[in-house]
Order: sequence, then structure tokens, then C-alpha cells
Amino acid sequence: MENQKGFKISQYACAVLLIVSSIALVAYQVVKIDDVAGGLLYYVAQSFLLAGSIFGLDQYIRIINKHYHERESK
Repeated sequence: MENQKGFKISQYACAVLLIVSSIALVAYQVVKIDDVAGGLLYYVAQSFLLAGSIFGLDQYIRIINKHYHERESK
């Protein structure tokens, strides 16, 4: 159980780090060169997709488990 908790914390930390780093990189490029490179836009898109899948999949599993346990208790 402790290993699972550490795994979840590392997942959430990676998701938050990806979002923060992509926002920081875009802000840096806008301030310094007044443009955003195409490769950075791909990085931002992939970062948000991965972070969204980490948070979204966990929420989806919680909802499925909740409905499953409600059905069992009836």
C-alpha cells in the first residue's frame, strides 16, 4: 500500500511539473523573442495530454469503483 501511495505522488508531481514547465517555457519565449516555436507548442500539447490523462484516468477509476461498490451493496 505504501508503494502505491508513493507511485501516485510521483505521478501527480510529474503531471504538475510538466504543466508548470510548459507554461514557464512559453512565457520565457514570449518575453525574450516575442514568438513561440512550433516544437514548444508540441511540448505544451503533449504535456497537457499526459497530465490530463494522469488526473483523468484516476478520476475515472474512482467513479467506476464507486458505482461498482454501490451496485454490490444493493
